[in-house]
Amino acid sequence: MGDTYGVVKVAAVQAASVFLDREGSTAKACRLIREAGANGARVIGFPEGFIPAHPVWYHHHAATAAISNRLAVELFKNSVEIPGPETTALAAATRDADAYVVIGVCEKLPNTTGTMFNTQVYIGPDGRLIGKHQKIMPTVGERLVHMGGFGDTFGAFQSEFGPMSGLICGENSNPLAVFALTAEGTRIHVMSWPNHFPTSGDPMRNRVAVDSQAFAQMSKAFVISACGTVDERMIEMLQAGTEAERFLRNPDCNGGTVIVAPNSRILAGPMGAEEGILYADCNLELSVQMKLRHDFAGHYNRPDIFHLQINRAAPRLYSVHNESDPALAAARAAALAAGPSGLLAPPERDGD
Repeated sequence: MGDTYGVVKVAAVQAASVFLDREGSTAKACRLIREAGANGARVIGFPEGFIPAHPVWYHHHAATAAISNRLAVELFKNSVEIPGPETTALAAATRDADAYVVIGVCEKLPNTTGTMFNTQVYIGPDGRLIGKHQKIMPTVGERLVHMGGFGDTFGAFQSEFGPMSGLICGENSNPLAVFALTAEGTRIHVMSWPNHFPTSGDPMRNRVAVDSQAFAQMSKAFVISACGTVDERMIEMLQAGTEAERFLRNPDCNGGTVIVAPNSRILAGPMGAEEGILYADCNLELSVQMKLRHDFAGHYNRPDIFHLQINRAAPRLYSVHNESDPALAAARAAALAAGPSGLLAPPERDGD
């Protein structure tokens, strides 16, 4: 009888965050996960930075403007720790949906202030946190608030359907990143996109379509491209001005969610600017058919000419060697675990 690959129903969520509201965005995401699961989706993709938002204000305000600083502070205050209460809630919804979920969040490191990552969170149908991917290189305004991730969060992850993967926005056209995931055998790939691109560029939907079809052509994977969109609350909070408000309400300038097959054909979409969930049935055997023609990580390449090396190590910025006082070291560790309120002063010791 041979191997079987099956048909997988996938979903791409197109929705607006509850802008800069971590709890509201999490609740909305959980509702959408359960809705997609109830409709039979086994893989569900979400937009970039869905919880609590993407720093799109830098498209409309100067980097050092008072409103930019204020919104950036709100972004940090509403960012997500992994694991944390938000991932616990998402895990429960994912378990209810019996699906794999890839969702964009703005991540902060526990017990820190100031450093954030543009991250995709991967959750399995049993509610287990599979892992995360931190965007390698922040793009344009993101560089003002996001740190780039390292190789320790890059790569495909295993699922019952075979290797799956995700990348964020501009990473999806990084040739080396695309090839690396192709070499790891990704079969279903989730692209997470924001709600709009800078006003000086092409409409986001054009780029999304090109990158989705190009990734499918090179990897022979199914591609779920989940785009954000805007709502009136976000427009009001951005205070971007009359011209920018016209841009943000232009249906050609946001949205564009699409699902693409390994033969580069569009299975569903592209969507307009509306909120909704896009579905498609993906026959995984099509990947086999297309790879028999072009397997760029196998017979249709030349390892004697080309070779890509991945570094999965994360550098360490801070380490302590030869700590002389075990009691003080233990006290410092306890203070760190207690959070910022425990970092006021070292404890007193005999002889001080």
